[in-house]
Amino acid sequence: MSIEFDFTPYFERYEALVKQVDQVFENMRSDYPECVTCSRGCCDCCFALFDLSFIEALYINHRFNQKYQGRPRALIIERANRADRETYRIKRQAHKAHETGANEAEILNMVAGQRVRCPLLNGQDSCDLYGFRPITCRLYGIPTAINGEGHTCGLTNFEKGRPYPTANLDVIHQHLYRLSSELIAELRSKYVQMADMLIPVSMALLTEYDATYLGLPGTDEDAPPKDEDNDRRVTRGNRKKEKSHIQKHVAEAAKIYTKKGV
Repeated sequence: MSIEFDFTPYFERYEALVKQVDQVFENMRSDYPECVTCSRGCCDCCFALFDLSFIEALYINHRFNQKYQGRPRALIIERANRADRETYRIKRQAHKAHETGANEAEILNMVAGQRVRCPLLNGQDSCDLYGFRPITCRLYGIPTAINGEGHTCGLTNFEKGRPYPTANLDVIHQHLYRLSSELIAELRSKYVQMADMLIPVSMALLTEYDATYLGLPGTDEDAPPKDEDNDRRVTRGNRKKEKSHIQKHVAEAAKIYTKKGV
């Protein structure tokens, strides 16, 4: 990132959350070894369609730029462009379905059924940024809940309808949003709603997070972020105000874990 700002404290806080998320996964693998079937070579989660929070996109972009240059970087960028075009197509379909009266559940089911190969998935079906992969990837093989609904990977052996300890994604997303908001405030960005952005992995890799994109003081007032197609960046519309203070360090087990049927 070609700007004079130390992102390290925010990245360290994000990494602290990642460490706790990894512990949640390992606890489930230890307690339910017959159910958690994740293994080397399995890449089912690498075709799931999901977005990153702003802080997570910045972090992935930073680690990608640190690790890759030259031809290896160009190959990943090429895959990212393909994935971005496919993701954009799917989101446009979802938008059209909304305009024609489809309800939220129908749209979510439609999107959930789509498969887009992650640009970080290489020809050997391994992740090119595995050590820095997103939180969604880290929790994919265990039961999760979002908006009160339980989900799990179809390749696991968790029994449908049976209650299991479940990773509460709403709590994790709240922490990511708070971290993103604090970062935007400290940057003094003129794009005050940037913390609301939800960003595909492909776009996180392709974007140059420079001073103009981030809307830092002293940049051209009229210059938009370099991602010219705003439809590719989904914001959290009508976000409800948080009802209570969320602790700085995320992971009380009682908050991350809930009991849900899978």
